[in-house]
Amino acid sequence: MQKKTIGIIGGMGPLAAADLFEKIIFHTKASCDQDHLRTLIDSNCGIPDRTEAILHGGADPVPELTASARGLERQGAELLLMACNTAHCYYEAVQSAVSVPVLHMIRLTARALEERGVKTAGLLATDGTVETGIYQRCFAGTGIRLLLPDRAGQRELMDLVYQGVKAGRRDYDAGGAIRAMEDLLRRGAETLILGCTELPLAMTQYGIRLPATDPTLELALAAIRQAGAEAV
Repeated sequence: MQKKTIGIIGGMGPLAAADLFEKIIFHTKASCDQDHLRTLIDSNCGIPDRTEAILHGGADPVPELTASARGLERQGAELLLMACNTAHCYYEAVQSAVSVPVLHMIRLTARALEERGVKTAGLLATDGTVETGIYQRCFAGTGIRLLLPDRAGQRELMDLVYQGVKAGRRDYDAGGAIRAMEDLLRRGAETLILGCTELPLAMTQYGIRLPATDPTLELALAAIRQAGAEAV
Protein backbone atom coordinates (compact mmCIF):
# COMPACT_ATOMS: atom_id res chain seq x y z
CA MET A 1 0.00 0.00 0.00
CA GLN A 2 1.33 3.42 -0.96
CA LYS A 3 2.01 5.56 2.08
CA LYS A 4 -0.12 8.62 2.69
CA THR A 5 0.98 12.06 3.86
CA ILE A 6 -0.21 13.10 7.31
CA GLY A 7 -1.17 16.69 8.14
CA ILE A 8 -1.23 17.96 11.72
CA ILE A 9 -3.32 20.99 12.65
CA GLY A 10 -1.24 22.27 15.55
CA GLY A 11 -0.44 25.28 17.68
CA MET A 12 -2.98 24.34 20.39
CA GLY A 13 -0.41 24.68 22.03
CA PRO A 14 2.73 24.15 20.01
CA LEU A 15 4.16 21.51 22.37
CA ALA A 16 1.05 19.35 21.86
CA ALA A 17 1.64 19.17 18.11
CA ALA A 18 5.31 18.36 18.71
CA ASP A 19 4.26 15.57 21.10
CA LEU A 20 1.90 14.10 18.50
CA PHE A 21 4.60 14.21 15.81
CA GLU A 22 7.13 12.61 18.14
CA LYS A 23 4.71 9.79 18.93
CA ILE A 24 4.15 9.18 15.21
CA ILE A 25 7.91 8.88 14.74
CA PHE A 26 8.57 6.66 17.78
CA HIS A 27 5.68 4.30 17.02
CA THR A 28 6.31 3.83 13.30
CA LYS A 29 8.15 0.61 12.49
CA ALA A 30 11.15 1.92 10.59
CA SER A 31 14.77 0.90 9.99
CA CYS A 32 15.78 4.06 8.08
CA ASP A 33 14.58 7.60 7.32
CA GLN A 34 12.72 6.47 4.22
CA ASP A 35 10.50 4.08 6.21
CA HIS A 36 8.93 7.00 8.09
CA LEU A 37 5.79 8.87 7.04
CA ARG A 38 5.78 12.25 5.39
CA THR A 39 4.18 14.61 7.90
CA LEU A 40 3.17 18.24 7.42
CA ILE A 41 2.64 20.40 10.52
CA ASP A 42 0.86 23.74 10.66
CA SER A 43 1.70 25.08 14.13
CA ASN A 44 -1.00 27.74 13.91
CA CYS A 45 -0.73 29.47 17.28
CA GLY A 46 -3.21 32.07 16.05
CA ILE A 47 -6.12 29.65 16.52
CA PRO A 48 -8.23 31.26 19.28
CA ASP A 49 -8.47 29.46 22.61
CA ARG A 50 -11.15 26.79 22.33
CA THR A 51 -12.23 26.82 25.99
CA GLU A 52 -12.55 30.61 25.96
CA ALA A 53 -14.75 30.39 22.86
CA ILE A 54 -16.99 27.67 24.30
CA LEU A 55 -17.46 29.04 27.81
CA HIS A 56 -17.10 32.80 27.46
CA GLY A 57 -18.05 33.70 23.90
CA GLY A 58 -14.43 34.27 22.86
CA ALA A 59 -13.21 34.45 19.28
CA ASP A 60 -14.44 31.62 17.06
CA PRO A 61 -11.61 29.15 16.32
CA VAL A 62 -13.36 27.63 13.29
CA PRO A 63 -11.99 30.06 10.62
CA GLU A 64 -8.38 29.36 11.64
CA LEU A 65 -8.96 25.63 12.11
CA THR A 66 -10.48 25.28 8.66
CA ALA A 67 -7.82 27.52 7.09
CA SER A 68 -5.14 25.23 8.51
CA ALA A 69 -7.00 22.15 7.29
CA ARG A 70 -7.36 23.51 3.76
CA GLY A 71 -3.75 24.66 3.67
CA LEU A 72 -2.47 21.24 4.68
CA GLU A 73 -4.69 19.58 2.09
CA ARG A 74 -3.36 21.92 -0.62
CA GLN A 75 0.18 20.97 0.38
CA GLY A 76 -0.56 17.29 -0.10
CA ALA A 77 -1.88 15.98 3.22
CA GLU A 78 -4.08 12.94 2.66
CA LEU A 79 -5.35 12.59 6.23
CA LEU A 80 -5.55 15.21 8.94
CA LEU A 81 -5.13 15.20 12.72
CA MET A 82 -6.03 17.88 15.27
CA ALA A 83 -3.58 18.09 18.16
CA CYS A 84 -6.20 19.32 20.64
CA ASN A 85 -9.07 17.53 22.39
CA THR A 86 -11.25 20.61 22.77
CA ALA A 87 -10.88 21.41 19.06
CA HIS A 88 -12.85 18.23 18.36
CA CYS A 89 -15.95 20.15 19.43
CA TYR A 90 -15.55 21.74 15.97
CA TYR A 91 -14.76 18.47 14.21
CA GLU A 92 -17.71 18.56 11.80
CA ALA A 93 -16.80 22.05 10.57
CA VAL A 94 -13.20 21.00 9.95
CA GLN A 95 -14.13 17.75 8.22
CA SER A 96 -16.65 19.50 5.97
CA ALA A 97 -13.98 22.02 4.91
CA VAL A 98 -11.76 19.37 3.29
CA SER A 99 -12.09 16.30 1.09
CA VAL A 100 -9.58 14.17 3.01
CA PRO A 101 -10.41 12.29 6.23
CA VAL A 102 -9.92 13.95 9.61
CA LEU A 103 -9.26 11.37 12.32
CA HIS A 104 -11.30 11.79 15.51
CA MET A 105 -9.08 11.44 18.57
CA ILE A 106 -11.88 11.04 21.11
CA ARG A 107 -13.74 8.34 19.18
CA LEU A 108 -10.46 6.46 18.73
CA THR A 109 -9.83 6.65 22.48
CA ALA A 110 -13.30 5.34 23.29
CA ARG A 111 -12.78 2.42 20.93
CA ALA A 112 -9.37 1.60 22.40
CA LEU A 113 -10.65 1.54 25.99
CA GLU A 114 -13.67 -0.54 25.00
CA GLU A 115 -11.37 -3.09 23.34
CA ARG A 116 -9.25 -3.22 26.52
CA GLY A 117 -12.30 -3.99 28.64
CA VAL A 118 -12.15 -0.84 30.76
CA LYS A 119 -15.40 -0.23 32.66
CA THR A 120 -14.66 3.00 34.56
CA ALA A 121 -12.32 5.83 33.57
CA GLY A 122 -11.51 9.22 35.06
CA LEU A 123 -11.75 12.08 32.58
CA LEU A 124 -9.11 14.80 32.84
CA ALA A 125 -10.00 17.58 30.42
CA THR A 126 -10.39 21.33 30.07
CA ASP A 127 -13.54 23.08 31.23
CA GLY A 128 -14.49 23.58 27.59
CA THR A 129 -14.24 19.90 26.74
CA VAL A 130 -16.15 18.91 29.89
CA GLU A 131 -18.87 21.52 29.30
CA THR A 132 -19.63 20.34 25.76
CA GLY A 133 -20.01 16.70 26.85
CA ILE A 134 -18.09 15.51 23.78
CA TYR A 135 -16.38 12.71 25.69
CA GLN A 136 -19.69 11.54 27.15
CA ARG A 137 -21.25 11.47 23.67
CA CYS A 138 -18.33 9.59 22.13
CA PHE A 139 -18.32 7.06 24.98
CA ALA A 140 -22.09 6.50 24.87
CA GLY A 141 -22.83 2.87 24.11
CA THR A 142 -19.38 1.62 25.09
CA GLY A 143 -20.41 0.61 28.61
CA ILE A 144 -17.58 2.73 30.03
CA ARG A 145 -18.51 5.00 32.95
CA LEU A 146 -16.71 8.36 33.01
CA LEU A 147 -15.87 9.99 36.33
CA LEU A 148 -15.15 13.72 36.56
CA PRO A 149 -13.11 15.58 39.18
CA ASP A 150 -14.95 17.67 41.76
CA ARG A 151 -14.94 21.46 41.30
CA ALA A 152 -11.74 21.98 43.25
CA GLY A 153 -10.02 19.20 41.37
CA GLN A 154 -11.15 20.59 38.02
CA ARG A 155 -9.69 23.99 38.95
CA GLU A 156 -6.38 22.32 39.78
CA LEU A 157 -6.32 20.55 36.40
CA MET A 158 -7.06 23.76 34.50
CA ASP A 159 -4.28 25.49 36.43
CA LEU A 160 -1.89 22.65 35.55
CA VAL A 161 -2.69 23.05 31.86
CA TYR A 162 -2.64 26.85 31.62
CA GLN A 163 -0.25 27.96 34.38
CA GLY A 164 1.99 24.90 34.12
CA VAL A 165 2.45 23.47 30.63
CA LYS A 166 1.14 26.32 28.45
CA ALA A 167 3.08 28.84 30.52
CA GLY A 168 6.26 26.80 30.09
CA ARG A 169 6.85 26.50 33.84
CA ARG A 170 9.12 23.62 34.73
CA ASP A 171 8.98 24.67 38.40
CA TYR A 172 5.17 24.40 38.59
CA ASP A 173 3.82 22.64 41.71
CA ALA A 174 1.53 19.93 40.35
CA GLY A 175 0.53 18.67 43.82
CA GLY A 176 -3.08 19.86 43.62
CA ALA A 177 -3.63 18.26 40.22
CA ILE A 178 -2.05 15.01 41.39
CA ARG A 179 -4.45 14.89 44.34
CA ALA A 180 -7.38 15.38 41.95
CA MET A 181 -6.13 12.47 39.83
CA GLU A 182 -5.64 10.23 42.84
CA ASP A 183 -9.17 11.03 43.99
CA LEU A 184 -10.58 9.71 40.70
CA LEU A 185 -8.61 6.50 41.13
CA ARG A 186 -9.92 6.12 44.69
CA ARG A 187 -13.46 6.55 43.35
CA GLY A 188 -13.00 3.58 41.04
CA ALA A 189 -11.32 4.82 37.87
CA GLU A 190 -9.19 2.09 36.31
CA THR A 191 -7.36 4.60 34.13
CA LEU A 192 -7.13 8.37 33.75
CA ILE A 193 -7.98 9.71 30.29
CA LEU A 194 -5.53 12.52 29.51
CA GLY A 195 -8.24 14.44 27.67
CA CYS A 196 -6.19 17.56 27.00
CA THR A 197 -3.12 17.34 24.78
CA GLU A 198 -1.07 19.23 27.38
CA LEU A 199 -1.68 16.51 29.99
CA PRO A 200 0.59 13.81 28.51
CA LEU A 201 3.30 16.48 28.55
CA ALA A 202 2.46 17.34 32.16
CA MET A 203 2.71 13.71 33.23
CA THR A 204 6.27 13.56 31.90
CA GLN A 205 7.32 17.10 32.81
CA TYR A 206 6.19 16.87 36.44
CA GLY A 207 7.00 13.20 37.01
CA ILE A 208 3.39 12.03 37.51
CA ARG A 209 3.23 8.24 37.48
CA LEU A 210 -0.40 7.14 37.60
CA PRO A 211 -2.36 4.72 35.36
CA ALA A 212 -3.36 6.76 32.34
CA THR A 213 -4.61 6.55 28.77
CA ASP A 214 -3.14 8.99 26.25
CA PRO A 215 -5.53 10.06 23.44
CA THR A 216 -2.58 11.67 21.62
CA LEU A 217 -0.96 8.24 21.40
CA GLU A 218 -4.21 6.62 20.23
CA LEU A 219 -4.42 9.25 17.48
CA ALA A 220 -0.79 8.70 16.49
CA LEU A 221 -1.22 4.93 16.25
CA ALA A 222 -4.36 5.24 14.13
CA ALA A 223 -2.67 7.77 11.85
CA ILE A 224 0.33 5.49 11.31
CA ARG A 225 -1.90 2.59 10.30
CA GLN A 226 -4.19 4.63 8.08
CA ALA A 227 -1.17 6.21 6.38
CA GLY A 228 0.03 2.74 5.38
CA ALA A 229 2.83 2.04 7.86
CA GLU A 230 3.13 -0.44 10.71
CA ALA A 231 2.59 0.81 14.26
CA VAL A 232 4.74 -0.52 17.08
